[in-house]
Amino acid sequence: MKYLDEFADPTLARRILADIHATSSQPWTIMEVCGGQTNAILRNGIDQLLPDSVELVHGPGCPVCVTPLELIDRALAIAAVPGTIFCSFGDMLRVPGSDGDLFAVRAAGADVRVVYSPLDALKVAEAHPHAEVVVFAVGFETTAPANALAVHEAKRRGVHNFSVLVSHVLVPPALRSILEAPDCRIDGFLAAGHVCTVMGVEEYVSLSSDHGVPIVITGFEPLDVLEGIRRTVHQLEDGRAEAENAYARAVRPEGNLAARELVAEVFEVTDRQWRGLGPVPASGWRLTESYRSFDAELRFDVARIEVDEDPRCRAGEVLLGQIRPNHCAAFGDTCTPRHPLGAPMVSAEGACAAYHRYRRTEVGTTR
Repeated sequence: MKYLDEFADPTLARRILADIHATSSQPWTIMEVCGGQTNAILRNGIDQLLPDSVELVHGPGCPVCVTPLELIDRALAIAAVPGTIFCSFGDMLRVPGSDGDLFAVRAAGADVRVVYSPLDALKVAEAHPHAEVVVFAVGFETTAPANALAVHEAKRRGVHNFSVLVSHVLVPPALRSILEAPDCRIDGFLAAGHVCTVMGVEEYVSLSSDHGVPIVITGFEPLDVLEGIRRTVHQLEDGRAEAENAYARAVRPEGNLAARELVAEVFEVTDRQWRGLGPVPASGWRLTESYRSFDAELRFDVARIEVDEDPRCRAGEVLLGQIRPNHCAAFGDTCTPRHPLGAPMVSAEGACAAYHRYRRTEVGTTR
């Protein structure tokens, strides 16, 4: 427990908080990008310990939450095809599509399985050569190397009954889209440390410089988040705008070069649809031409599925930091973890689920 306890030291937390209170002299709005950071903030009451001048808003940093509805519907359509084994991380099974979710498809007789690694799904494909095995490849840059490795290995081993439904999205283009919105009120960002362990810090340097906003790369323990806030506030008060690495124990400037090389071999950058943000140019990955035969969208011909979001769900505004989950009229009423209207109420990293877990009684509060 030593290496966990030291990042929740109350004495050091009080010192960091005292520094933030002493330094902040005007209103600042800081967006934490990652849903893991959102949960750490709410679980530990960090936002309630900050001075009134420092406001935290929650960003689109939950890969389950930003997966667009049409891609969920494509997953449902593929999973329902006879002779298909559909493999996914567990939190995707409860994400609602236009008509049901993957649990409902499984209840209707489809073979839908929870896996903990895409390589587990590759083993399933090798063990069931007469079935089509599909992996729901969801996530930010963090999970892309594992999915790239599974596809690479499938090609190397000649496992042709294996494919991936790709929903990989990239964080920096999403932040750029938020900053370029006409109603943007974000003064600085806490960037997700695990993304940067893969990709490094280079893209955040240019993003910070281009838009004049501090971006502090931070971890997920209470002291990680507090230190990220402290550094961001100091930059804002000093009139600086830099990409700063506050997670040096895990993040190297160049990231993980081996992982980046594998991802670059298997995936190429493409435009992506984001729940909440809409279409964001060059914000995702798709399979390169040499691996395109493993693309489940093409193999099952589901790319043309289009849908309409439930008008009661304000997940898009939540993901953009425009409202808090408990400002949505459906929150805790027609939208709950057992009966969600949108993905942010489903995922363990979703802001709506976190508010339902930690702030359910604070409906309509502004802080």
